[in-house]
Amino acid sequence: MIYNAALYCRLSKDDNNVGDSSSIATQKDMLTRYAAEQNFCVYDIYVDDGYSGTNFDRPAFQKMKQDIEDGKVNLVITKDLSRLGRDYIISGQLIEEYFPKHNIRYIAITDGFDSLDKYNDIAPFKNVVNELYARDISKKIRSAFETKMKEGKFIGNFAPYGYKKDDNDKNKLVIDEETAPIVQYIFKLAEEGYRPIDIARTLNDKHILPPALYRCSKNPKLNVDDYSKRKEWTSSNIQKMLKNITYIGHTAQHKTTKISFKSKVTVANQKQDWIIVENTHQPIIDKRTYEIVQKTIVSRRNPPKSDFKNIFSGIAVCADCGSHMSTTGTRKKDSKYNLVCGRYKLYGSKECTNHFIDYDVLYQLVLSNINKHIQITTESRKKILERLERPHNDSSVTKKRLGALEKRKSEIQTVIQKLYEDNYLGKINKDHFNMMISSLTQEETQIDAELSVLQQKSNESEYDKYNRFFKLLDNFSHLTELDQETVKRLIDVIYIHQGSYQTVNGIKTKEQKIVIKYKYIGKSIIA
Repeated sequence: MIYNAALYCRLSKDDNNVGDSSSIATQKDMLTRYAAEQNFCVYDIYVDDGYSGTNFDRPAFQKMKQDIEDGKVNLVITKDLSRLGRDYIISGQLIEEYFPKHNIRYIAITDGFDSLDKYNDIAPFKNVVNELYARDISKKIRSAFETKMKEGKFIGNFAPYGYKKDDNDKNKLVIDEETAPIVQYIFKLAEEGYRPIDIARTLNDKHILPPALYRCSKNPKLNVDDYSKRKEWTSSNIQKMLKNITYIGHTAQHKTTKISFKSKVTVANQKQDWIIVENTHQPIIDKRTYEIVQKTIVSRRNPPKSDFKNIFSGIAVCADCGSHMSTTGTRKKDSKYNLVCGRYKLYGSKECTNHFIDYDVLYQLVLSNINKHIQITTESRKKILERLERPHNDSSVTKKRLGALEKRKSEIQTVIQKLYEDNYLGKINKDHFNMMISSLTQEETQIDAELSVLQQKSNESEYDKYNRFFKLLDNFSHLTELDQETVKRLIDVIYIHQGSYQTVNGIKTKEQKIVIKYKYIGKSIIA
């Protein structure tokens, strides 16, 4: 068989500590020599330099996958299994599912792994060890960062607007003479009573580069699209700056935490969990000005005019952009509030159109529609359920995922059994044994939880969904008014479309499409 090989090289910043043995140059040399010795044709060499093994969104890796799917290569070679990745779940899926599906032979040279060898069981163990290494490195890096934070050292990738990193100490902030005056100008306007949106408009009118664009102008390698969608000053930019204690010489860090070393997702920490160190660098704003601005921000908040509560909060959304509908005043005499697209309210017509609806109109419409469903007769419900009662076919996606999870669970159980055997025979270090067993057991628990959800989902037919919906309706009789709890129990989302005005016989009327998506039935009811 003729093999067209993809030679894949990866090096992360953490791997730089191990010397030249894993350098990109060394990997390239090893892979090309091996391919020549085995008479493999080299289609291309793919290099991801500076990318973690827990990140599979690497550009060269994605390009290689595209070439695999286009049928350009049928062999992938890496120096070892860890070059492919350090997440043993995804690495296992690549080796056990993705490569076989695309008829790809995979070789990891120094680990002695070749997918053609059916008796080679080393990959699962190696992948677990590789992930444990990545997990250990992540813990050490996090601990080192927290130590630096507590010492008042700045550890962010980029200095806050108005500052730059000291050329002699990357963990120290010094004033950026180019942008610090703009920060002072922003605080001056705020002190004079300008609203954040007014300050943003003023800066945009003066063609002053906002923080993201300024940063990218100083770092040509950065792609501005990765850091800014609007590419202009916004009220949210201004509000964050006005509240930032960095400008009075203090450092506040540890505001967010990654949920896992394998995930990019971060969650916000409570303010009491922030690491704040005072007087770490030269201030741009004096404390008096800062305190005046904070009081101005608080006083600018409008106190509620009444005990009004928007029962559609979190439920009603703009049908075009997906933003939540926000309450706003209205000039209509017989109405107190409108609901308007939140994005339009913040940014105007640049972001969306004025999807607004009279709050009372929406209230009455939803109330009427819910009552219409409550009043469906027992006989009508029976006919609907009889029509829906038929064998249920699982979706192919759900079936595929169920199969993959069940296969992975079987693999884990096999690996665990082998680990216990090796531990009994003294072939494995006790600490490694305990760590791997703990990690595998945790994964098996997560798989069981997901299997439970998917099995319930795959077994739930349209009949089941409508039956659950009708049982939910049984908790209600004819409603004379709505509250937020009732709305949330019955409805998943309400889509508000853009309205239009029509004049017929001299009478102006508004036409607007409202879509109500009820619980369980997964079907939108047009109101």
